[in-house]
Amino acid sequence: MRGKKKKWYLKFRDKYRLVIFHDESFEEKISFRLTRLNVFVTLVSLSVFLIFITTYIIAFTSLREYIPGYTNVELDRQVYNLLRTTDSLETVVRQKQSFFENISRIIHGYDFADDSLNAVLQSKGATTVNVDTITWKKSLEDSLLRLEFERVEKYNLNMEAALIPEAQRRAMAVTSFFVPLKGIITNRFDPVQKHFGVDIVAKSNETIKSTLEGTVVFADWTPGKGHVIGIQHTGNFFSVYKHNSVLLKREGDFVRAGEPVAILGESGELSSGPHLHFELWFNAAPVNPEEFISF
Repeated sequence: MRGKKKKWYLKFRDKYRLVIFHDESFEEKISFRLTRLNVFVTLVSLSVFLIFITTYIIAFTSLREYIPGYTNVELDRQVYNLLRTTDSLETVVRQKQSFFENISRIIHGYDFADDSLNAVLQSKGATTVNVDTITWKKSLEDSLLRLEFERVEKYNLNMEAALIPEAQRRAMAVTSFFVPLKGIITNRFDPVQKHFGVDIVAKSNETIKSTLEGTVVFADWTPGKGHVIGIQHTGNFFSVYKHNSVLLKREGDFVRAGEPVAILGESGELSSGPHLHFELWFNAAPVNPEEFISF
C-alpha cells in the first residue's frame, strides 16, 4: 500500500510553505503556510470581487459613458432640444421668407388679395391656369370602384378614425416623439383585435425610454401584463409600456423625453418572449404609434 499514489483531490489539503528571503543576507522576511485549496479559494474570491466592482462601475457610475454601446441620456436630451429649436427656427425663416415675398409682390404691382398659385407663376413668367374652367368627369370604371369600396367599408368600424377627428390628428403630427425602443415590430396596432399598441422585439436588458416628457401616474405589476408603467404627457397624450423586467421610475416621478423608465423584459402571463408592448393614447382614445414614431 506504500507504493499506491495519493488521490488527486486529497492533494488539495497538502501544506506548503512560501518564504521570502533577502537576496544577499538570506534573512527570512515573510513566510506563509499555504494549501492548494486556500490558493484556489483566494483566486476565486478575488475574481468575484473584481467582477462585482466592474459591474457596479458600469451600472451606477458615469464611467459607463466611455464604454462603447452605452448612451448618454443627457446628451440625447440636448440633441432632442436642439432638433426642436432648429425646427422652430426653420418655421420662423419660412414665415419671414413668405412675408418678404408678399412685400415683393405688392411692390411689383401684383394683386395682394390673390394669394394663390397663379400669382407665384406670374412672378416667374409661367403660364397661368384658370381652375374655374376645369371640369371633372367620372368614368364607368371609377363609379363601379367607388360602389364596391363603399359596400366593403359600409360596416367596417374604424375605431381610430371615429374617435380622433382629423383636425386633432393633424395637431398630433407636429408633436416630436422620442423613440421608446429601437427594434423590430412583431405585432402591429389592431383595434379590431383589441390590440391597442405595437409589440417591439430588441436585445435583452435594453433600456426603454419615455416618448415625451410627463409624469408617471402608474407604475406597478399586473398578472397579465407584468411590470407596467404609464406616463401622462402634456396635450392629453398618455403612453403605456408593458412586460418590463424592471421599472426605473415610481408614481409621481417627472420624466423627460428620452429618459429611461424601464428595462426590457417578458413579465406577465400574456408575454410570449422578451418584448415591449407600447401604447399611445390621445384624448382617451388609442392611436397607431407607427403613424407618429419611426421605430
